[in-house]
Amino acid sequence: MSPTYWLIIYCLLILLASIGGGLLPVYIRLTHRRMELTLSFVSGVMLGIGLLHLLPHAWAERALALANDSSSPNYDPADIHTLVEPVLLWMLGGFLVMFLVERFFSFHQHPVELMAGSSGSMDSGEHAAGSCDDHHHGHEITWKGAVIGLSLHSLLAGMALAGSLEAGVNEGRNAALAGFGTFLVIFLHKPFDALAIGTLMARGNRSLRAKHLVNALFALVIPLGAALMYLGLRLEGASGHALISVILAFSAGMFLCIALSDLLPELQFHQHDRVKLSAALLLGLALAWGVAKLESGGHGPDIDNHTELIEGVIPDGG
Repeated sequence: MSPTYWLIIYCLLILLASIGGGLLPVYIRLTHRRMELTLSFVSGVMLGIGLLHLLPHAWAERALALANDSSSPNYDPADIHTLVEPVLLWMLGGFLVMFLVERFFSFHQHPVELMAGSSGSMDSGEHAAGSCDDHHHGHEITWKGAVIGLSLHSLLAGMALAGSLEAGVNEGRNAALAGFGTFLVIFLHKPFDALAIGTLMARGNRSLRAKHLVNALFALVIPLGAALMYLGLRLEGASGHALISVILAFSAGMFLCIALSDLLPELQFHQHDRVKLSAALLLGLALAWGVAKLESGGHGPDIDNHTELIEGVIPDGG
């Protein structure tokens, strides 16, 4: 099956997950403990996919881009930094962009923190005393700010999904497996984003119709990002190695920032259930590692051709 076919399937599943996340509080009573355990697991998956899946693909695409552009006078195959440094800079850029968006829009609050201010959304006594209010640091988050911040994050995630599928094709791998890790992260995390927006709109006394409308529009941002990436690759022509490398490296940094923003508060404000939370994190990392290993073993018949290109970029002994 073509990568376009898998991209459509993945986008439809993510769209359903996003809509479901926005409707979740209507049908399921959520508790602090369940949310934190799930969030630790999802953060582990996101951290692992960013570093073990997106980053290696970004380097591979960078190598292929250099190999195709070896006639450039600025190209120096003996300089390993030509391969490594730009990828790491784009990853750092993704981290900083998400950090600054969060700082100015305060969009990425934990759903359990948001629901702590809602009536009856969490079990009383499950949340450690003061752990919500003490670390908000005066941020006044609104649903509009959350929509802006999370939409930017979702737009880039959609581009990363399309880029992962194209990277699999360029490197001679199975397209579905190449994109599965990125899809899994988005599919698991998207309901939390929709849930956060829905909770904020409820706290702002927005109507049920408005919440459904915003939830539906927000669900479409991932397919929009994927479509923009697909269009960009077609406009760029050839195989788009350079663009794919940039998007995947940037997304790796973005995933790293989001995962850490979910995990680090647990060190100070969630002393309870430390063993369970740590186990959930490790389980998420193990799943990400397994997905990366599965995808790396799914080589297609053309992988040798791309390996030769990469070996032409990396110096002997490098």
